[in-house]
Amino acid sequence: MSEQNYKGIWEDVLNIIREEYKQKNQENFFKIYFNMEYVSDTIDEITVSVPSDVMLNHMEEKGSIQTVKDKIAEITGINLNVKFIPKNITSKVSASDSKSEEEKTEAIAKETPSLQTEPQVENPYTSILNNLISESEKESKENSPSASSYSSDEKPVKKHPMLDENFTFETFVPGENSNFAYNVSIGVAKEPGKKFNPLLIYGGSGLGKTHLMQSIGNYIYKQKEGNVKIACLSAENFTNEFFKSISDKKTDLFKNKFRKLDVLLLDDIHFLIDKKGTQEELFHTFEALHQKKAQMVFTCDRPMEEIKGIEERLKTRFTMGICIDITPPNYETRKAILQKKLELMGKSVPEDILDYIARNVQTNVRDLERSLTKIIGYAEYQPDHKVTIEIARKELKDTFSQPSNGFINIETIQKVVADHYNISLSDIKSKKRNKKFVIPRQIAIYIARNLLEYSYPELGNEFGGRDHTTMMHSYEKMEEQLRTDSSFNHTIEILIREIKEYRK
Repeated sequence: MSEQNYKGIWEDVLNIIREEYKQKNQENFFKIYFNMEYVSDTIDEITVSVPSDVMLNHMEEKGSIQTVKDKIAEITGINLNVKFIPKNITSKVSASDSKSEEEKTEAIAKETPSLQTEPQVENPYTSILNNLISESEKESKENSPSASSYSSDEKPVKKHPMLDENFTFETFVPGENSNFAYNVSIGVAKEPGKKFNPLLIYGGSGLGKTHLMQSIGNYIYKQKEGNVKIACLSAENFTNEFFKSISDKKTDLFKNKFRKLDVLLLDDIHFLIDKKGTQEELFHTFEALHQKKAQMVFTCDRPMEEIKGIEERLKTRFTMGICIDITPPNYETRKAILQKKLELMGKSVPEDILDYIARNVQTNVRDLERSLTKIIGYAEYQPDHKVTIEIARKELKDTFSQPSNGFINIETIQKVVADHYNISLSDIKSKKRNKKFVIPRQIAIYIARNLLEYSYPELGNEFGGRDHTTMMHSYEKMEEQLRTDSSFNHTIEILIREIKEYRK
């Protein structure tokens, strides 16, 4: 599935055709013979529903089906297949090969509500069609009430299939860690393509990057009343769809789909590391969208300069707008997030338990919500629906991160840091002096010293048999960099969080 990125094209096609018939005073004809609803799409096909197979036959006879196909080809420049599916098959007679054309015509005439006073088959669309066809036989009126009531502008905006409607600015709780990102995201949503384009939000897992990105999409989609082409997907899904288009020899359809968007929301771009083919395609997609001033929003788990394996020209474009980081929330923000979650759920939890969760979960928003949900779930199965602080401590003891108590060891630290910098575990312990290996090694030494309280000689033994003065120098060098480089401090925080969350 291409996740309904052709929906905008379909709506444009129907709007254009509607206007053409309106100018000819044939609005009732349009309402009857273009009564089609978008269902879904794939990379080369749009699926559309019609009231019944009987009406589908009439639509084909009147040329409506071909008109739609021709208009789609005119707008997109490609020959997309259009598949029509009856909503409710009510015809008793199917046009089988054994029947003559006269028999088919007679059968259709019997089944068509517009040609008889009392239909022989109960059809949920009968009264609607009778009324519409009756109106079409009257003199056309430019300002017909029935025509205006059918206007697509008055239809409620449907949920975008690629956006989570729960991710809005109203449900996001900003704090010191995310205020800047929150305010910039609102600015982007209000004026897409005009400022901060592209927007890159980076930070650890579960801190709200995806929430803000989808909030932008939901805001724009609502403001434009659905008349906007938005794609929101992960870099992994983008990659998978690109590879599928290559294997199916349909790369032109893929390019046409993504390069004509109004808004591209691409999550977790660090997934693109070492995927040169996808990077090449995304580069050209970026160029096409930037030229037409389409808004782009990207998310990533770390600063762009720390990512290896992504082409410089693409990294330059990711960062040519504005880059904002989100850090773990402080206690006040964590508690506000819990309170907001309770408000949205319509639930209540004793204040001391909220305080207990807020003080102990220091990793990310996702862990906060997970802990709260567990307590609420436990309460629902209690006779009095109450949970005490003692129960909360018991139920959440395995949920909270436990630094330096046996759950973290030196190998975990080395592995997480090595993975973060795309080097091997043996590289981080080796004698290699290349900067690519020295910096990750010094970071691992610094974190191990703080989390495990290893002595310098102990650290030396774990890092390839180095002496204690080398370990001390590495640690002090990291301390100095932390004092002068705020982005480096953010990197250390991310790594420590990943180490605490690491599961073998």
